[in-house]
Amino acid sequence: MSFIEARDVWKYYGDYPALRGVNLEINEGEFRCIVGPSGSGKTTLLSLIGGLDRVSRGYLRVGPYELHRLGNAELDRYRNEFVGFVFQLYYLIPRMTVLENVELPLIARGVDPSQRRRLALEALEMVGLRDKARRRPNELSGGEQQRVAIARAIVARPRLLLADEPTGNLDSKTAAIIMEIFRKLNRELGMTIVMVTHNLELIGNCHKVSRISDGVITRTYEVPQVRESLEQLIRELTAI
Repeated sequence: MSFIEARDVWKYYGDYPALRGVNLEINEGEFRCIVGPSGSGKTTLLSLIGGLDRVSRGYLRVGPYELHRLGNAELDRYRNEFVGFVFQLYYLIPRMTVLENVELPLIARGVDPSQRRRLALEALEMVGLRDKARRRPNELSGGEQQRVAIARAIVARPRLLLADEPTGNLDSKTAAIIMEIFRKLNRELGMTIVMVTHNLELIGNCHKVSRISDGVITRTYEVPQVRESLEQLIRELTAI
């Protein structure tokens, strides 16, 4: 059984259908990219999978959670215990240290201070920033701040990591570092990752790539198509 399953998912904002019957399956342990033009519904789909927004119509399941059936309290629990989020903006709290920022999801879960510190330091070690634990965000580069945001997203070891344009504010060298971290999380921890990106050069890092257009998944590319025909795939996707 698939880990993420969407069947005929619609999302309306007023009378406008941002998603128009999306069908999608993603396996556990997969690294999936979702690409498409601006306004195609990429971020809307990610928000539904993450429980940040609600399905208007259709069936959406992530693991054991049927998201279209959950109430507010159940969605809160799902987001806190099952999902990690990485966004284009880092959303770090300036007055807090790096360590304190990473600890935040654990505070929400009621983890005791000593365990919070240990888990936060382990997460910072995974992204190569343990030595910056006592710094504040404004003392770090943009790439380092995004790595802190990733550490915060994974500190509770979620089964699902959602990334919305995670390299949008970064140069190509730093973007490559972020992608290597994602591959490591996927490979070593078995974390399922779904990433929305405009940067088609990044899709070679994924196992599969789904193309979305006008609120519908139009095609999903398998591993050989991504790795062996990347240039041709980029040309095709650029033309949509």
